[in-house]
Amino acid sequence: MAKAFASQGDMEDKKISFTEVGEGLYAFTAEGDPNTGVIIGDESVMIVEAQATPRLARKVIECVRSVTDKPISHLVLTHYHAVRVLGASAYGAREIIMSDVAGAMVEERGQEDWDSEFGRFPRLFQGHEEIPGLTRPTTTFSEMMTVYLGKRRVDIMKLGRAHTAGDAVIWVPDQEVMFTGDIVEYHSACYCGDGHYNDWAETLENIAAFEPKAIAPGRGDALVGEEKVAEALENTADFVRSTYKPVEKVVARGGSLKEAWDAVRAACDPKFADYAIYEHCLPFNVARAYDEARGIDTPRIWTAERDREMWDALQG
Repeated sequence: MAKAFASQGDMEDKKISFTEVGEGLYAFTAEGDPNTGVIIGDESVMIVEAQATPRLARKVIECVRSVTDKPISHLVLTHYHAVRVLGASAYGAREIIMSDVAGAMVEERGQEDWDSEFGRFPRLFQGHEEIPGLTRPTTTFSEMMTVYLGKRRVDIMKLGRAHTAGDAVIWVPDQEVMFTGDIVEYHSACYCGDGHYNDWAETLENIAAFEPKAIAPGRGDALVGEEKVAEALENTADFVRSTYKPVEKVVARGGSLKEAWDAVRAACDPKFADYAIYEHCLPFNVARAYDEARGIDTPRIWTAERDREMWDALQG
């Protein structure tokens, strides 16, 4: 195994797509890089996910300006991860919305996540000098809140733990479209390093209960049509299940983290090795699965030091 994280050598720019997923609704995607959603109301625009830096956020704004000149009034962040939130300042939104749990996680582990992600994924942090500091919400909610962009209703809610404990989804009822953040991925590996494996499937079921006509996922192509939505939900569930179950068996027999790594590779490589950021996510996914299977409910905070310790353990 290479001693550097897979993404440290990934410096090639990705092709950007800007796909309409409903009337006045768009998904900004970039071949497995973090996605951003756009919701256009009567008088203003809501952005879902900020990108990692203001430089990357401006690429989103360019796409927004290709379809509307309305001001950006709201920014919704589905969770606290640095690659999702640190570009927030570029939008100039008057409201930055997170769940209460996600907001608390910014304070608890936001700086550590920033430091760790910066080292893991340098391409996404080009232009990092412009980041003014941690992104904190101006507004939080406990279970659900509704924002009206003129007549357009937008529901922001928690449907369960999955990618993190504070995940939010955004539902636009007039078009039956959902923005899921990293709870749902499409042909991209799920990052589970802060995840809750045993809750994830139920959260996906809660999403499915809305019967979305389209989903803008956290990574991967926009999902337009009920067939594509169903495929992505099942595929995400399979990825999470296929990662956790081998680790659970290793832990049950008292096996090591390295044995868990080998078991996950055997189960997941044949199905998911060609997925975007698969190699990047794998060590963090195995480490978190190993902890959860041993009864550690709250994911441990990732630091650059812990990253190195994990690599040493996985080297065997």
